[in-house]
Amino acid sequence: MQSTDCLAEEVPNPQQSCSLKDRVALFNTFAKSHVNKQSINPFSNDIGNMQRRKFSKEEYGRPEKGSKSEIRGFKASLEVCKEMLELCEIINKHGEPLFTLKEKKNDPRKVISFGELFIIYTTVSSQLVGMLLRTRKHNLVAFEGECLFQRRDDHVPIILLKPIEEIRQILNRRINETLALLDVHEKPIDEFYEKEQ
Repeated sequence: MQSTDCLAEEVPNPQQSCSLKDRVALFNTFAKSHVNKQSINPFSNDIGNMQRRKFSKEEYGRPEKGSKSEIRGFKASLEVCKEMLELCEIINKHGEPLFTLKEKKNDPRKVISFGELFIIYTTVSSQLVGMLLRTRKHNLVAFEGECLFQRRDDHVPIILLKPIEEIRQILNRRINETLALLDVHEKPIDEFYEKEQ
């Protein structure tokens, strides 16, 4: 009876005496599990015998479902959405209408120069250019050029393309979808950023 108890435990109890046969069987179990782990490890030396993983189009280039990498990706996406919303709120608050009421009625677009936005946004974050590129990718803002530089591009206009209410809805929906994917047990956020009063 003592020998089966020794095999059941990963580390034998020093008070119990295991036979040599039991210890060899325990070692062989660990060795087999190590060989199995190395056969699927892409960083092992023996990649010639490794089986190729099959990916569907949806899985390709994405981390495994439920992995820590996937969770980190969701958290990063959540933070980016929050920062994009904050940037749009700042442009809405400090920007001027693109056209006067006489020129164009009901045009929701607002404009601010990159230099002015840079001064305002540096107190919030040091990643203004990256956030501008990301919000442009999501068709929330527009500006000329690939990358903006302080002083050289201070005159470049940054245009908020949609009304702030619509932007809030879009980004808050993305934030709530990401929170749902994270399985965070928080109630959905109606609005991340409070409306001006």
